Amino acid sequence: MSKMDDKLEILRAKKAEAKQGGGAERIEKQHAKGKLTARERIHFLLDEGSFEELDMLKKHRATDFGLDKKRPLGDGVVTGYGTINNRPVYVYSQDFTVFGGSLSKAHAEKICKIMDLAMKNGAPVIGLNDSGGARIQEGVESLGGYADIFYRNTLASGVIPQISAILGPCAGGAVYSPAITDFVFMVENSSYMFVTGPNVVKTVTHEEVSAQELGGAFTHASKSGVTHFTCENEVVCLQHIRELLGYIPQNCEDGAPLLPYDEKEDETRPALLEVLSDNPSQPYDMHEVIREIADEDSFLEVHKEYAQNMIVGFARVGGRSIGIVANQPFFLAGVLDIESSRKAARFIRFCDAFNVPLLTLVDVPGFLPGTDQEWGGIISNGAKLLYAFSEATVPKITVITRKAYGGAYDVMNSKHIGADFNFAWPTAEIAVMGPKGAAEIIFRNEIASAEDPEAKLQEKVDEYTEKFAHPYRAAALGYIDEVIEPQNTRIKVMKAFKMLEQKVDNLPKKKHGNIPL
Repeated sequence: MSKMDDKLEILRAKKAEAKQGGGAERIEKQHAKGKLTARERIHFLLDEGSFEELDMLKKHRATDFGLDKKRPLGDGVVTGYGTINNRPVYVYSQDFTVFGGSLSKAHAEKICKIMDLAMKNGAPVIGLNDSGGARIQEGVESLGGYADIFYRNTLASGVIPQISAILGPCAGGAVYSPAITDFVFMVENSSYMFVTGPNVVKTVTHEEVSAQELGGAFTHASKSGVTHFTCENEVVCLQHIRELLGYIPQNCEDGAPLLPYDEKEDETRPALLEVLSDNPSQPYDMHEVIREIADEDSFLEVHKEYAQNMIVGFARVGGRSIGIVANQPFFLAGVLDIESSRKAARFIRFCDAFNVPLLTLVDVPGFLPGTDQEWGGIISNGAKLLYAFSEATVPKITVITRKAYGGAYDVMNSKHIGADFNFAWPTAEIAVMGPKGAAEIIFRNEIASAEDPEAKLQEKVDEYTEKFAHPYRAAALGYIDEVIEPQNTRIKVMKAFKMLEQKVDNLPKKKHGNIPL
């Protein structure tokens, strides 16, 4: 055997050792919890055979508490690059079988290296998180490692897409990297996130709560809004990440994906004529409108369980990837509140950062009243939505299907804050408030002094409705570009987005704005 053969044998043995992670027993425990190993996750995420690993042989350098005797190859995280649908991506996958996936200085260095490469090469970064947190034995070095990652997350924000999957524990300081990234995925019953765990909560506040109740997938999907997608198992989660990436560009210099599309002879959607009831207070599901406007089966909803009075998500129209922001009359009448404003503002800013055109579907009776809303900051939170729409320079199209009342009309991508095209259905009601409320204020004295106040009120409601509760006054002023027949909405939207393909709109020179956070 030659010296080269000897050296190759040593190399192969080291790589085989690295691939074993924490060993067969710990891998078995990982599987027993219904969890995949770090390398299995990468296998399901990336295109077959595309993964190229970096720093497989890296070791930690700590010597305290006997760590000098335990220096596994790879140090608890698998990092590298590959492709998803033939587009390059960078990925790191924490290995819970090695030191519980805890983060050391060396572990952080591996993650930082691929983040730097992703920035230089303009490709998405995907983090697969499964970690017990900072490696306590390393003290401040592990904390510094987290901060190095957070800093890169922040610099990369708006430059390259960043996606986090929580596939096990993610607690303490570890939660802040996913929180800065663009989209967070969680798996039901096996992943959780929180800054302080159930034991600390019990000690400080005397509340009894499980890890899942405190920070499980459903909690963060429905209550906090921290997570955007929940999945029943890890394989489904990894496939959903692949699907999401199909709607977004590689980086901020890239255009939104455009798939080949054969335009049909008849693109009208007669079903849209049946969506609205004759009763203007009757709720309907805005998903039905989205379904008829978007390409078949193309709508990918984001934040589905959170703030359900607002719908956001990606779709394709004529093969073109777009973002959709829509009031949902089926839930709280589609009213704007703190959570829905934040949800939509965050999504709009993502789309604008990555050149994804925006379609806004409006049916909004106003802002939700009440002390909870006012004391919770509806003013500054509603302003976030207003700011996000005003700041966005991507192609922006609005369709008003029914109500657009008061300040909510302004906020929902009106002509006045930079929308390129504003369409309205004939059923649109664009006014300061609903006819009944308006009549009660404007004609208060007249109604009070009438022989039959109820009849007088109805008369004045009808009068106000005839004058204001329609789209034609706004159209006469140029605030609505065209009042369209509902069945033609898809055609109008397709043509408008095509016309806006080369849109250029520059914001005033500045370091950055000061969004009301």
